[in-house]
Amino acid sequence: MSEETSVIFLPDSQPDLPSDRFLDRELSWLDFNRRVLELAEDPDVPLLERVNYLSIFASNLDEFFMVRVASLKRRIATGIAVQSASGRSPQEVLQEISQLTRELQTRHAELFATTVSKQLSDNGIRIVHFSSLSESEKKALHEYFSSQVFPVLTPLAVDPAHPFPYISGLSLNLAVVLKNPTNQAEHFARVKVPPLLPRFIAVPDSGGSYVPLEDIMGEYLGELFPGMQVLQHHTFRVTRNEDLEVDEDEGENLLIQLEKELLRRRFGPPVRLEVAEDIDPQVLSLLQRELDISQDDVYHLPEPLDLKSLSAFAFMPRPELHFEPHAITTNRYLEADEDEAADIFASLREREVLVHHPYESFATSVQAFLEQAAADPQVLAIKQTLYRTSGDSPIVDALIDAAEAGKQVLALVEIKARFDEQNNIGWARKLEAAGVHVVYGIVGLKTHCKLSLVIRQEGNKLGRYCHIGTGNYNPKTARYYEDLGLLTSRASVGEDLTNLFNQLSGYASLPSYKSLLVSPNGVRDGLTMRIQRETQHHLEGRPARIRFKVNSLVDEQIVDELYRASMVGVPIEILVRGMCVLKPGVPGLSESVKVHSVLGRYLEHSRIFGFENGGDPDIYIGSADMMHRNLDRRVEALVKIVQSDQIRDIRGIFDMAFSGEVASWNLNSDGAWHRETTSLFGDRLKDLQDELMALTLEKKRSR
Repeated sequence: MSEETSVIFLPDSQPDLPSDRFLDRELSWLDFNRRVLELAEDPDVPLLERVNYLSIFASNLDEFFMVRVASLKRRIATGIAVQSASGRSPQEVLQEISQLTRELQTRHAELFATTVSKQLSDNGIRIVHFSSLSESEKKALHEYFSSQVFPVLTPLAVDPAHPFPYISGLSLNLAVVLKNPTNQAEHFARVKVPPLLPRFIAVPDSGGSYVPLEDIMGEYLGELFPGMQVLQHHTFRVTRNEDLEVDEDEGENLLIQLEKELLRRRFGPPVRLEVAEDIDPQVLSLLQRELDISQDDVYHLPEPLDLKSLSAFAFMPRPELHFEPHAITTNRYLEADEDEAADIFASLREREVLVHHPYESFATSVQAFLEQAAADPQVLAIKQTLYRTSGDSPIVDALIDAAEAGKQVLALVEIKARFDEQNNIGWARKLEAAGVHVVYGIVGLKTHCKLSLVIRQEGNKLGRYCHIGTGNYNPKTARYYEDLGLLTSRASVGEDLTNLFNQLSGYASLPSYKSLLVSPNGVRDGLTMRIQRETQHHLEGRPARIRFKVNSLVDEQIVDELYRASMVGVPIEILVRGMCVLKPGVPGLSESVKVHSVLGRYLEHSRIFGFENGGDPDIYIGSADMMHRNLDRRVEALVKIVQSDQIRDIRGIFDMAFSGEVASWNLNSDGAWHRETTSLFGDRLKDLQDELMALTLEKKRSR
């Protein structure tokens, strides 16, 4: 905890707050995915970008069921379910999730079937049924099936000698009904659509026609079951509980225990069954019985199922069907001279550098910082957190190069990063093999902070260079995740990171921090104190305002503090990408609160916390969202921004987002989101991300 957060201002009396003050977090998440769907529905969005939003919507919903719905079901089954902060029971929440999900999935499927697929066809990308092909095209696809598909298919019969097969989560399957001509007996079989083959198969010499793989398989099922008559087949898909439960207090090695849990996750109970809308009732009954899934968890949809696979089309090289590309640039303070590479350490001795991805390149800033550190003979040590990274990570390569050059290298690998666990286990072992000191953080806490510390010999002194970011050290996602990162040689930040890494890798006692807020405890206490301080400033007539930019705002204690600040009139602006349980604009409770959401070509991911502070702005950026897990069960870090130009730039993001000149979704007091795309005069509002790109280029030219 920093000295600033050790004393928290408390008003003499705490006002009573209404019991119905929170929106439901799960339903709020579905509202977020509805906003993604609205982008797919927007005719002004380029066609292949709309296809991408359709894919993202489906992928988001898969994860929601695998984690959030699965967690609700598990809590109900184990008897530990409690009423949510919104006042709903878990059963009520599940019922509302089911109703809203059915509406959204139907709307999603119909959008593709009736609108997007037609527009794709108009642009030479035709997704067609096998039956519509010419005889020569059918023959070509039969040859493809025989040579590329048939050898990898595994038909699994169901009878007394063959129990119902395991159905892997998110796999696409064919339920097949067969008849034995000899005795007229009917049989059931399941055939899995191979996930490693392309989902949509290009029809040779067709000029842009594609057939779903399951459609081709269905046509030639008879070859899989010679001597049997294929009566019918239907597509279906199962979503399973894939949330991990790892007991870190057990003595078993965490790496080994996690690998066992990953294996168990494959066999988690089903939480959703998606079926073709024309599925035979008897086939559906069999699937429900064998999968032990209730009718409430069955979703009937038009084919094709699994529209997540539309990502195969979303990235086609058709520039006219994509957003106009942004000119990604190098931060103006990190540019190389004509004859030699930029000396990032020299730049950081002159000033701090705030980089804004993806408008400014990750490769020429954060990645270059670590690569220079690995190659610099004066660098003695590198300490690094890794939560998620890419499959061919230059960050990992730099750490390995540094270790092999004899530098002290510490990598804190969070092997419990959801759905990246297996990747991170692999990285941990690769790093250890190269001589990197690999640790897994503090028992019971995920390490989610984004930190790098480089220690460099400079004469008879040691220099400390740091990076604190809002996003992962992943060069691939840095191209489409919007994030901020601070590169600095500020002594107080270097001292704070040294203490934090020592706590994470050793047995250091809880340190105090000068420039950081660190959770657990420190972020919650630090933000609470600052919210209450704004209340005090406002009551005493000094400038006061609170501005947050987060992915999620669901922590009830923080929301209550914002309510109390609003009740005395403190202006509050919240820019949130996903969930928000705060109700803005409620008379007597949150009249001074505005909540906006911006979605676009980039995934808004940065976290910013700004306070007017009586005219001396207090601004932090970092890794923490306003969720229980981030504030209480994770190691998170926020760093104070101190340079006046950087404070001005960050305030400019909020100024623009709430100016009324850019498109956004606005949250009403009843929990409904309303999209604003046109001005009062009917002009189309600007795109925030386009405007930020233009500002980035303008700042670079004006240097």
